[in-house]
Amino acid sequence: MFILYIGVMMAIGVYYYRRTRNMSDYFLGNRKLGAWVTSLSAEASDMSGWMLMGVPGFAYLAGLNAGWIAVGIAIGTWANWHFVAARLRKYTELANNSLTLPEFLENRFEDTSGLLRIVPAIFILIFFIIYTSSGFVSAGRLFETVFGIPYQYAIFIGAGAVVFYTLVGGFLAVSRTDFIQGIMMFFAILVVPITAGMSMGGLGATLSAIDSVQHSMLEPFTKPDGSVLGIIELISLLAWGIGYFGQPHILVRFMAISSSREIKQATRIAMTWVVVSLAAAVAVGMAGRVFLADPLQGTESETVFLVMTNTMFPPVVAGLILSAVLAAIMSTASSQLLVAASAFAQDFYRTLTRKEADQKELVWISRASVLVIASLAIFLGLNPNSFILDMVAYAWAGFGAAFGPALLMSLFWRRTTRNGVLAGIIVGGVTVLVWKQLALFGLYEIVPGFVFSLLAIYVVSLLDKKPSPTITAVFDSVKHSEI
Repeated sequence: MFILYIGVMMAIGVYYYRRTRNMSDYFLGNRKLGAWVTSLSAEASDMSGWMLMGVPGFAYLAGLNAGWIAVGIAIGTWANWHFVAARLRKYTELANNSLTLPEFLENRFEDTSGLLRIVPAIFILIFFIIYTSSGFVSAGRLFETVFGIPYQYAIFIGAGAVVFYTLVGGFLAVSRTDFIQGIMMFFAILVVPITAGMSMGGLGATLSAIDSVQHSMLEPFTKPDGSVLGIIELISLLAWGIGYFGQPHILVRFMAISSSREIKQATRIAMTWVVVSLAAAVAVGMAGRVFLADPLQGTESETVFLVMTNTMFPPVVAGLILSAVLAAIMSTASSQLLVAASAFAQDFYRTLTRKEADQKELVWISRASVLVIASLAIFLGLNPNSFILDMVAYAWAGFGAAFGPALLMSLFWRRTTRNGVLAGIIVGGVTVLVWKQLALFGLYEIVPGFVFSLLAIYVVSLLDKKPSPTITAVFDSVKHSEI
């Protein structure tokens, strides 16, 4: 089943290789995605192996306490679709048909220095290498757990499949495979906790069993050690939601939808998928705590979904369900590789090296950079003791703090200036890098990073001269009803 699944995904990549003619095709699918493909592609690229492995692993240890991450993510997803999606789709097209987030910022503020492409691209490369590495760790753990393949070999197998169809097919291949993978992930995350619950006698019997094992698992404000969840810890868990405004691999889906009129339908589809999937992911971990006879220790807790699947289902069915885990990993890692490659080709190579580079050359440079970035991500992921959720949290905070405030202010505050956005990106990204090392107050680094970035944009923009009226007039010409 695994071989069949990987083969189909690679075949899709080869098919779309023939349809990729320019940078717009390779990075945005020429802005022709419909509501269903856009919504499921966005959520599949968002909810990687951390939804099927990281969140269940946290819930396995913490019970309902892990649900606060799910609540924050659901709120953040809705806010991103409701406030950002349509406006970003319209404005990126107005801003000289921008293909990447740095390119949009450069065109939005008419920057001729290249700094609004180079500085964001640096942070994109840093945090996407970490983020993509978490996906490769998930893949390694998947093949290690299911097939007994040594971790160091398994990580190369998973990474190789992702790199192939990203390298060949570009955005059209990634978005179409994400659509398939989103459907697979949805049904897989539902069938495992439902089957486990039924085998234990239903919902009531499962809850009673969880209560008898560890009562605190049913108390959302109680941590695994029995202590009460503090306000700083609660804020840190909910703060995952604000990270959505700055995730390039999700934002690029909004830029690629065929029309902003499709956003409402896409929002309904995406929110249904997110709420049901996250609730099921928490249920997997909690049910696994009583379903599995042998307790999982340390990083093994993040394999609870895999172990339950292998225990409950015959090989063919288990192969289908576990292919969904690979789907989750592949969908996100491929999206991240694509965005990181676009940052290198468009924002480094073209800006600094060859401004006259044609479309065909840039596509090949992008493909070469996919190989380099993937190699670095594999190197970072070679340590089998890495916690997937910790790696994702670090990269998530980096993107959320560096780009979230910059994007929001660029879309919603006319007084925002080029220097303000540049200051916000640097302050937000550096704050996350420093705060992570210091671990001050136990506060998730995205919170200070996001706040300091907003303040930097606001203060520097007010001190700066007023922005050029040209692009502001273009943006103001868009009627609210069209957005």
